[in-house]
Amino acid sequence: MRRVLLIGSGEVGAKHAEALTRTEGVALVGVADPAPVVAPPTGVPLLAWWETALDRFAPDVVVVATPPGTALVAARAAALRGAAVLVEKPVTLDPADLAPTPLDRRIFVAFQPHFAPGLAGLLDRAPAVRRAAVTLVCRRDRAYYRTWRTRYATAGGVLHQQAIHGMALALRLLSPSHISSCTAEVHRERRWAESEDRITATVVFEDGAVLMVDARVDSVDQPRRHEVTLHLDDGQQVHVRGRNLEAGLGDPLSAPGDLELRRAMYRALPSGDADPRHPSLFPLAQLRRTLEVIDHAYRTARTVSEAGTAA
Repeated sequence: MRRVLLIGSGEVGAKHAEALTRTEGVALVGVADPAPVVAPPTGVPLLAWWETALDRFAPDVVVVATPPGTALVAARAAALRGAAVLVEKPVTLDPADLAPTPLDRRIFVAFQPHFAPGLAGLLDRAPAVRRAAVTLVCRRDRAYYRTWRTRYATAGGVLHQQAIHGMALALRLLSPSHISSCTAEVHRERRWAESEDRITATVVFEDGAVLMVDARVDSVDQPRRHEVTLHLDDGQQVHVRGRNLEAGLGDPLSAPGDLELRRAMYRALPSGDADPRHPSLFPLAQLRRTLEVIDHAYRTARTVSEAGTAA
């Protein structure tokens, strides 16, 4: 039985707490949060500080569900103590923070949709991809933009918070080439926070590969979806489908739920440095490229006002 410590008891932390208590082979031994939004499950002790919790519980696994910045510090501290670590995106907003350290081999990013049907085989096979398109359509209301999500400096934008699942998947399959050019537009209309309502971007890499992103969180009448289309060198297309990629390469009508995907993610965590890595696990080191692409898109984007003119 692997002992798990959860750091962070907010909206996302509560989802992890529920899933962990329903996963065989793991035991949630404690939750650390100085100001929990959601109470831990019955019988699970709550500590204010994660440093104290790491020392007290000596966990085998640590799940970090805190805002950017704090997440990276806590994740590396847990890895230093020998735990396998799963940390929620976006981890940090600054790609430079992810300069590699020896600790990072024990840290993985919590992209549970990457465990959707067929994706492990796709990632293991790593077909040559020349063009990838990421599409996100969802609805975030005013209540979503509160506390740390209010400001871009603490939460990032749509690409950091929502589209990162699909972007990270696409970038794992595109060759690791430098950015040649980027064209992006940011749309801010509701102005409920510093984050945008929609961003479109076309990123061209030096080897000719292209990543296109169309991500919006203000949709009212469109079906919600987060999908990736891959155009392979051999002319084939691969479609990763779902409200949040959860159908993978399979039938959307039989797609696994979030709970099932989270449980698969926990079970895939290695128990030692020598253990084989599951193809769907996302190493922290690979997140740096995703954040570099996101950062480049925002730095080069033009802002479109409510009237539809560039600012």
